[in-house]
Amino acid sequence: MNRTDLGTALRALRQASGKEAKAIARSAVMSASKLSKIENGRVAPSVMDVDRILTAIGVSDEVKTEYLAAARAAATESVAWREYRRLGYHRKQRQIMALDQSMTTLKLFQPSLVPGLLQTPEYVRSILDGKNLGAESISRTVSARLERQGVVYDSSKTMIFVITEPVLRWRLLPPAMMAGQLDRIISVSRLPNVDIRLAPLAAQQVDAPRTLVRHQRRPGGDGGNSPRGDRRDRLPGCLLLSEQFGRFAGSAVSGDSMRIAVERIRDEYLQE
Repeated sequence: MNRTDLGTALRALRQASGKEAKAIARSAVMSASKLSKIENGRVAPSVMDVDRILTAIGVSDEVKTEYLAAARAAATESVAWREYRRLGYHRKQRQIMALDQSMTTLKLFQPSLVPGLLQTPEYVRSILDGKNLGAESISRTVSARLERQGVVYDSSKTMIFVITEPVLRWRLLPPAMMAGQLDRIISVSRLPNVDIRLAPLAAQQVDAPRTLVRHQRRPGGDGGNSPRGDRRDRLPGCLLLSEQFGRFAGSAVSGDSMRIAVERIRDEYLQE
């Protein structure tokens, strides 16, 4: 759960309690402005901030435990990304691969880039080129990501990707390579366990576009090492995330209609 999802979930809890924001902020010993920024995802709350907000709302001990664990995870993740940059992005890919293997269902809404599991080697490199990495680090990261992509061929896993039209038109590569990337999307969309949907620019939307991802893991999928197990999927924030994903997915085209739309954009690249 990132800071936006955490803030959304905290706001939902507060609203469900019937308490006003000013009263919660006063009890949590923070300004109403700071609480508003936390609820709207503009400020990352500390674990202490979350504890005070939950205490002010008056949630149960079980709910507080869940949310504090999410707050600690979010704080840890921000530090972890700095470590991944220092040690190598390929290590992050290996960690994500372990999560991929333990999941049963993946739902991903991506408004900015082609999802990692669908990227061509050239597309991966174009993203990494802007991170000032050495040639060896880039090669290892590309190899690790391509190895991850094998999970899409696992018929025991269900994957639903929702991509916005601007993602396909964002020219990270020369036209011929962009056409190859779109061909990759079309090809993977024909797998029986993969559902790729395209949200066209002309579709009416009610939510602002931001990346949403939700893994549903099989019970015990983490080897029993996590105190939360798969319970994080039942956090109110994740439920809100799931509802948003459903709205984006509902406004998108799929199957042959999706492939026709992507082929049309691909052909525009090829004509160049």
